[in-house]
Amino acid sequence: MTDPTPAREGRDTISETMQSTERVLRHAGRDFLVSLYTTLRSLKLYPIENDAVQHALDDLANSARTLLRIEDQLEVRISGEFIFVNSTRLRLELDNYASFSHVLSTLVQCGVGVVQVDEAIERREWQVFVSLLLTFSTRESTPNKLVELQQKMLQGGVTHIMVDAPGESDDNYDDAERAKEVAKRTYERSVAVTKEVVNSVRMGRSASVKRVKRAVQGIVDQVLSNEVSLVGLTTIRDYDEYTFTHSVNVCIFSVAIGKRLGLTRLQLYDLGMAALFHDVGKSRVPIEVLSKTGALDEDEWRIMQSHPWLGVLTLFGLRGYGEIPYRGMIAAHEHHMKMDLSGYPKSLRPRTLSIYSKIVAVADGFDAATSRRSYQTTPLQPDEVLREMWENPRRGYDRILVKALINLVGIYPVGTCVILDTYEVAIVHSANSDLSQIHRPVVRVLIGADGRRVDHGPLVNLADVDETGNFRRSIIKVTDPAKWQITPGDHFV
Repeated sequence: MTDPTPAREGRDTISETMQSTERVLRHAGRDFLVSLYTTLRSLKLYPIENDAVQHALDDLANSARTLLRIEDQLEVRISGEFIFVNSTRLRLELDNYASFSHVLSTLVQCGVGVVQVDEAIERREWQVFVSLLLTFSTRESTPNKLVELQQKMLQGGVTHIMVDAPGESDDNYDDAERAKEVAKRTYERSVAVTKEVVNSVRMGRSASVKRVKRAVQGIVDQVLSNEVSLVGLTTIRDYDEYTFTHSVNVCIFSVAIGKRLGLTRLQLYDLGMAALFHDVGKSRVPIEVLSKTGALDEDEWRIMQSHPWLGVLTLFGLRGYGEIPYRGMIAAHEHHMKMDLSGYPKSLRPRTLSIYSKIVAVADGFDAATSRRSYQTTPLQPDEVLREMWENPRRGYDRILVKALINLVGIYPVGTCVILDTYEVAIVHSANSDLSQIHRPVVRVLIGADGRRVDHGPLVNLADVDETGNFRRSIIKVTDPAKWQITPGDHFV
């Protein structure tokens, strides 16, 4: 049995490091906003040639560079009365109240909710951007105000600053659609970052672990605030992009399971990193082995089984950045070992698997079994996969964690295509929040009782009853969505 003390010390060290990074980021973000406020005020009071304006622009450019060095990107986002810099909420204190309030009101008056800055930003672009903010903040509000600002920025050569409309704080935007859009952006960004890292490792180039960290933080934030929309996107399971979408899906499922286990936000960040990197060793497996359509021969299977320890080697190579959690390396090594250690790689001595490894194993097994891969013609239906994971001990999963997964996705997981006793065809939209009704999920009806396809079909809670106390709808059976020309993922984007 492994000694838990080093693991505990490693976890404490990781948590302390993340807290330290967050403090540094919060301080740098505060300096940036104060510099932006000073520049806005200076440009409003003095001509561009004035020394005060030039010093303010220098400070603004320098504070932005500091943030870009910390995390390779700079994003300012408004949510209600709060300002976030790179997903870290800045604390409103007496000494920064005036500056923060002024920056917030200026951006809101311009119709701006998000400002993203690229690392190639030039000082001249800050001058043009701040000048445009001053100009547009005094104009009357119109539906096209933000679009006009974006056009003026392009005309002024501001190509490394992007502005977007408010997300969570925009009260005029439909809540459900807004949540879907935010989740979709988070998912797409995570897939892109994963693809970049895997391809960089495969080509022998350095990879930006900071970008991965930012992607994981986005996933954790979304799971904590908008779990249904993000979990729904795991149904996309793009065949051509399987390597990358699989890693993101495993990250989403793992973080959502961790949330149900009561893990803290910092622990969820660590777990998310472990999950996103769990298959990074496959970047060192030859493409012809990964994409082979037939059965692997003995040598090829031996190569495939090497990906856990190749993953550890890869993560040690990235360790120089000081951003890879210790447990992330353990999960990459252990996620195929099984509870009785009968999996691979073979353990040389008795050991207790890390909780992160066991969570990642469950998430990995579920997503892999429900996805179509190069050697599969048709993936298993999600309910069949859950039943197998729960009932077959040879699969080697922790039953408590399988139960947590079932509580997350329901007996009929998100994206499952079902036939109802009303002769309607629907896909499962989300698990029922009432665990006593877990077998009665919320579904979206796509084909009516008359056999006609329903555009933007209604969401129906199968736990709803009529005036006599009988359920209005019940599931008769699970069906293959391809038979009905339904692509589940299309209804979560």
